[in-house]
Amino acid sequence: MIMVTGGAGFIGSILQAALVRRGVETVVVDWLGSQGKWRNLAAHPPARLVPPEALDDFLASHPPLEVLVHLGAVSETTATDGDLTWATNVELPLRLWDWCAARGVRFVYASSAATYGDGSAGFDDDASPAALARLRPLNLYGWTKHAFDLRVAAMLAGGGPRPPQWAGLKFFNVFGPNEYHKGAMISVVKVKHDEVAAGLAPRLFRSDRADLADGAQARDFIWVGDVVDVILWLLDSPAVNGMFNVGTGRARTYLDLAHAVCDAAGAPRQVAFIDMPPKLRGQYQSFTQASTARLRAAGYAGAFTPLEEGIRRYVQDYLARPDIYA
Repeated sequence: MIMVTGGAGFIGSILQAALVRRGVETVVVDWLGSQGKWRNLAAHPPARLVPPEALDDFLASHPPLEVLVHLGAVSETTATDGDLTWATNVELPLRLWDWCAARGVRFVYASSAATYGDGSAGFDDDASPAALARLRPLNLYGWTKHAFDLRVAAMLAGGGPRPPQWAGLKFFNVFGPNEYHKGAMISVVKVKHDEVAAGLAPRLFRSDRADLADGAQARDFIWVGDVVDVILWLLDSPAVNGMFNVGTGRARTYLDLAHAVCDAAGAPRQVAFIDMPPKLRGQYQSFTQASTARLRAAGYAGAFTPLEEGIRRYVQDYLARPDIYA
C-alpha cells in the first residue's frame, strides 16, 4: 500500500494513475472540494480517500504502508499566511518523517526549485547543511520548503531517526494535464494555450532586468510524465536516498515556450509583451536550470521529454480533446 498526500492534485493524481496501472493499492490524502477536482481521479480512483484533517487518526490505525509520498503543500509562490504555510510545509512533513522513521516506512517528499531563490547560489542539489545554508528563497513558499530541507539535513547530520529510504525532490517548472484546479499557480503552458485558443497572441512579461531581453527569461520546464517517472524509479530503487533536482537540466526561454504553444495549436507565432505585476518584481526567478548530475549518478537513466514534444502532447492529446483529464 502506498500513500500519496496531495494525491488528487496535479502531480499527485498523475502519480496515482501510474500506481493504479501497476496494480498498487493506494491511499490518497486530499480534499476534493466543489470545483471538480474529483475529475483528476475519475479514471483511477484510490482504494481510500482520506481528508487531511483525518490523516493523523488514519496513521494512528497503523495502516500497512510501504511508502509515503508526500506531495501535499501550500504551493502558491504568492502565499502570505505564514502560520498556515509553516504548519503545512514544515510541521506536517516533520511529523510524517518521524512517523515513517518509527515504523520503517519509506518517505519521498516534494521540495521545490523555489528554494534556490534568484539562482545566484546555483542550482546544485547538494543536501549538506553548509550548501543549503547558502540558499536564499525569494518567497514564503520557497522559504518553508527550504526550512524543511534544512531540518532534514540537520537530522541526518546529527544521526537522528530516519526512514529506511528518504528522498527529497526539488521540482522545477512542471506542466501537463490535471493542473486545472491550480488557479493562479497553473503552468504558463496552460495559460498561453488558453490565450491562443481565444485568438489572442500569447502574452509574456517584459523583463525586469536591464541585462535581459524581453522573452529571454528562462526556466527548466519539465513534462509531468517525466516527474512521475522519477518518482516511480525511486519507488523501484529502495536503496537510493538523497535530495535530487527534478528538471530536464536545460533551461528554455519563455519565447521558446510561447512559440511551441502556437505551433502545437496550429496558430501563427506571435507574442505580446506586458509589464510584470509589481508584486512579482524582485521575487521573479528569471533563470532556473536543474543540475541533474546527482540524479544521474544515483542511477536514473530516463530521458527527459523536450519542451516542444511535451507541449505538443499537452495541447493535442489533452487540451484539444473533450476529456482533458489524465
